Amino acid sequence: MKQVYRFTDEKSDKFWYIDYSGTDLMVNFGKSGTSGRFQIKEFDDQAACEKEAGKLIASKVKKGYALWEDFNFNSHLYFDDEEIGLHPKTSHPNFSAHFTEEFYYDCCDEEAPFGSDDGNDTLASLCEYIKKKREADLAEYPRNLIEKDWGMLWLEPKEPTEENVKTILEAPDKDKLPMSSYLWCCDHVIIATAFGQIKVMGHILERLRQMALHSLKRLAIADRLEGSADSYTIPQMIKDLADFKNPE
Repeated sequence: MKQVYRFTDEKSDKFWYIDYSGTDLMVNFGKSGTSGRFQIKEFDDQAACEKEAGKLIASKVKKGYALWEDFNFNSHLYFDDEEIGLHPKTSHPNFSAHFTEEFYYDCCDEEAPFGSDDGNDTLASLCEYIKKKREADLAEYPRNLIEKDWGMLWLEPKEPTEENVKTILEAPDKDKLPMSSYLWCCDHVIIATAFGQIKVMGHILERLRQMALHSLKRLAIADRLEGSADSYTIPQMIKDLADFKNPE
């Protein structure tokens, strides 16, 4: 169940958004026109979750909140509860509907979009950036983060081949780090930015999508060249990202 309520008077204009199902309940509240603050509550069973939701809704209605029937869920921005972390209910509806694999909400799987240290850090900084500059061109974000903020080497995500990936991996170390470390960092930042834009905003720039697809394929080639086991996660991310359709 997903509903939004609004309170307005001569001094304020506030919204309160509730989304609950199963044993999870999300509330999002703040000044109308902003993304507000998100909170997740988890319950032992569905009955307890629904009971709490009913109490919260009744309390808001008693205070003068009215159902906001034309609230635009798609134009809203979605940010995770800092205490809970990755969660479908604090993700854009377009993201949670399409990206259904559990690893999209895994903060420990190194191959998942937000599971590595680089991916997790990227999502955190991206969220702060979007809050400040909602209309910014996020295709430039990965390079700026890597070069300007982190002071690391940028490796342009062109259409990968075994030959050009091998050239990168066999290049001399830079600043005492193997080139594989730079490749890993660049690709995970790009991938986290791409999936992060959909998770927060519900759509993706086509240029950023292509960059992320190149990065995913480059990681798969690098893994193969370095003798790593075949990955389930990377091919699934490639398919899901390629199939995702931006809202019209």
